[in-house]
Amino acid sequence: MVRDGYYYGFVMLGAAGLVAWLTSPVWAAVPVVLAAFFLWFFRDPERVIPSEPGAVVSPADGKITDVSQVTVDGKPYKRISIFLNVFDVHVNRSPIAGVIRGAKYQEGKFLNAMDPQCADCNEQNTVTVEGEGHTIIFKQIAGLLARRIVFSKNIGEEVERGERVGLIKFGSRTDIMMEPSAEIQVKVGDRVNGGASILAFLGHKDRELVGAGAERQKHRRS
Repeated sequence: MVRDGYYYGFVMLGAAGLVAWLTSPVWAAVPVVLAAFFLWFFRDPERVIPSEPGAVVSPADGKITDVSQVTVDGKPYKRISIFLNVFDVHVNRSPIAGVIRGAKYQEGKFLNAMDPQCADCNEQNTVTVEGEGHTIIFKQIAGLLARRIVFSKNIGEEVERGERVGLIKFGSRTDIMMEPSAEIQVKVGDRVNGGASILAFLGHKDRELVGAGAERQKHRRS
């Protein structure tokens, strides 16, 4: 569980005790329910991280709401948008192994995370990860209810594929942008799990060489 869960949960349990003491145990039910919700909401399950060469894993749990071509600073990218509702795990993970090259926080609005404008207008943190010969950009975007974005890494720090890097509190959205040659493996409507679901593959030729090498080794053994 994320540490914030204990903070919110224990505060609500304390409030429940105070309410029960000052009024009636019946009225304490509301803060008890809220405490249970916070402890559940901030869960942080372990995930099996894919080991396939060139795999780009999902930075968040949620539903794929958009797969499209976009331009960022004059460069073309393939973008995948993931909507996180209040029932999803909200821990964010690194899509690839590499080095954090940038982390830019932007204050903004709190439009509904399903609104296309939120990618530009909402509070967000844009992270650049460089590794495996590729550069990935992903955004932690606050939604209608979210009021805090947490990013726990520093620029220059190394991360592993699927490693925990932050958190968006309550409903939100995460965008990931990859080079145009990325082989997308998901479609709109799919549900994905952070760190475990493969969104795309990078380096098609490199993966073919790895596969061919493995096949040759197999034939030699036989």
